[in-house]
Amino acid sequence: MTIFLDYLRDYVLTIDKRLLLFCSIWIGILVTLNYQLGVEREMIAGLGSRYYQFAALSGLYYCAFVIPYCFVIVRRMNQGALTPVFWGLLMFAPLLFALKVCITNPFENLAAGVWGDYVAAVTALPFRLLVVLIPLLILAMHLPAQQSFWGMTWKGVQWRPYMLMLGFMLPLIVFASTQPDFLNTYPRLKQIDFILPHTEHPIIIQLLYEISYGLDFVTIELFFRGFLIFAFVRYVGAAAILPMAAFYCSIHFGKPLFECISSYFGGLILGIVAYRTQSIAGGLAVHLGVAWMMEIGGFLGNLTLK
Repeated sequence: MTIFLDYLRDYVLTIDKRLLLFCSIWIGILVTLNYQLGVEREMIAGLGSRYYQFAALSGLYYCAFVIPYCFVIVRRMNQGALTPVFWGLLMFAPLLFALKVCITNPFENLAAGVWGDYVAAVTALPFRLLVVLIPLLILAMHLPAQQSFWGMTWKGVQWRPYMLMLGFMLPLIVFASTQPDFLNTYPRLKQIDFILPHTEHPIIIQLLYEISYGLDFVTIELFFRGFLIFAFVRYVGAAAILPMAAFYCSIHFGKPLFECISSYFGGLILGIVAYRTQSIAGGLAVHLGVAWMMEIGGFLGNLTLK
C-alpha cells in the first residue's frame, strides 16, 4: 500500500494545483446541480427517445470532460499547439460513452416472455463492451504504438497493494449496506428476480448475470483508465488524469450520492495508479472486487430488512 501512497503524494506534489482545484470545484458544482435538479434520474431518464437521451448525455459528458480540458489547454498554451488528432479524440470520447449507455441491445427481442427479458438482461452489457471495444481496437491500430492495448497487461503487476485497497474498501461497503439509498439500488442481481420461478437452476442463472455485470467494469476500466489516459497523456501528460476523473464521476449521477462522490476520488486514485504502472489490470481487479462486494452487501443488507 505504501507504493500507492507514494504515487498519490508524487502526483499531488507535481500536478498543477490550479487544475486540481478547478476540476474538484467544477465536478462539485455538477454533482450539486445533478442531485438538486434530478438531471440524470429525472430529466435525462424521462426523455422519451434514446436519441434525445444520447444528445443529453453527450452534453453532460462534454461538460464534465471537455470543460476541464479547456483549463488544461489554457494552462499549457506556451507548450505548443495541439494536433488535430487530440481535438478529434477529445470530441469523440464523450460521444462514444454516451452511445454505449444509450444504444439498443439487438438481443432484446430475441425471445418472447420472461426468458426473452432474461436474455436481454444478460446480453446488454457484453454488447456494450463490444460497442466500446471495437472503436478502441481501430484507434489502437492507427494511433502511435503503445506498450500494451490501452494498458491491458498483467506484466509486472504487484497484486498485494490492490488486495489491501480492497480491504480498505470493505468497511465502507459495510456502512453503505445499511443505507436505504444504497439498498434501493443494490444488489443489481434483483433485476432478474422475475426469472427465478421459471428455472430449476437459479444459481447458474444468477451467476451468468453477475458475470455479465462484471463485464461492464472491463468496459469502464478500458475506457476511463485505459483510453482516456493513454490516448491523452502523450499530449498533456499526467494532467489527463483529472478530466478523466471528472468524466468518470459524471457517469455515476444516477447512483446514490455517496457512491457518486467517492467515484471522483476513486477514479483519481485508479487513474494515478494506471499512469504510474502503465497497466489497468490491478485497477480492474479492484473495481470488480468492489462491485461484487457491493452486490453481496446489498443482498445481505436487504435480507436484514425482511
